[in-house]
Amino acid sequence: MVDMDYIRPQDLAGALDFLAAHGPDTTLLAGGTDVMVDLRAGKLHSRYLLDISRLSEFRKIEACNGELTVGAGVTIAEIYASKTIARHAPALQKAAAAFASRPVRNVATIGGNVAHCSPCGDTIPPLLIHDARAVVVNPQGRRLVDVEQMADGPYHCTLRPDEIITGFILKVKPDEVEFVDFQKIGRRKALAIARISMAVMAQQQPDKSIGFIRFALGSCTPTPHRFRQIEEFLLGKVPDENLVWQAGRMLADDMLAITGRRPSALYKEPAIQGLFVRMMVALI
Repeated sequence: MVDMDYIRPQDLAGALDFLAAHGPDTTLLAGGTDVMVDLRAGKLHSRYLLDISRLSEFRKIEACNGELTVGAGVTIAEIYASKTIARHAPALQKAAAAFASRPVRNVATIGGNVAHCSPCGDTIPPLLIHDARAVVVNPQGRRLVDVEQMADGPYHCTLRPDEIITGFILKVKPDEVEFVDFQKIGRRKALAIARISMAVMAQQQPDKSIGFIRFALGSCTPTPHRFRQIEEFLLGKVPDENLVWQAGRMLADDMLAITGRRPSALYKEPAIQGLFVRMMVALI
């Protein structure tokens, strides 16, 4: 048994008022797929559980003026079913298709997936290739935070105790970009936590050289990253098999420079190259 009070505010203002008074003693509940696991495991010791899952301010999906807004309370299943996301952020839709099981997708939210700050959060690499920013509100106002800066370590969010993510603002996929993908490797083929995940968005010029590219890696480093050095290496070049393998080796070296040669490197070093080549071979 846990001595915890359950609070369900009627609107965002009510949620912020409660956090202003009790933020350090409060855990937010959105989808609950991580919170309930921690609760049952005895790892959650907050005094209050603040349920923000039904707040209407968190539920919208809309595209306007080159930006895509996705509410923090939008579920993974809703992301997968959204035609707006399929058009403007297809890598995010692909990540949703590979996310856990159908019952989990029906309740898990994009805001919770980001705020949990797991290195293997499936939605984060697709958000990174769209230069996504989180809309963060607190009792004093609101601020925008780059999703890449949301975590300063595994499972450690940079949000203050009195802050809530209400949504995300993404730059929409440029119309000329035709190649978009998300792939991941797990311990099994389905219902697996990612051991390596990647998202890419690229466009080739008439001469087949790469004129635009965004690439992000998840699960391999303490926090997911845009790997801009790989983007810079490939930009302006015509991809062939040697070039793609060379970029894959650079990616593995960059990962090891961040993490050091841990025991998992024996597996991840070749696996990250193989997954990168499997993803990028479509450009050859």
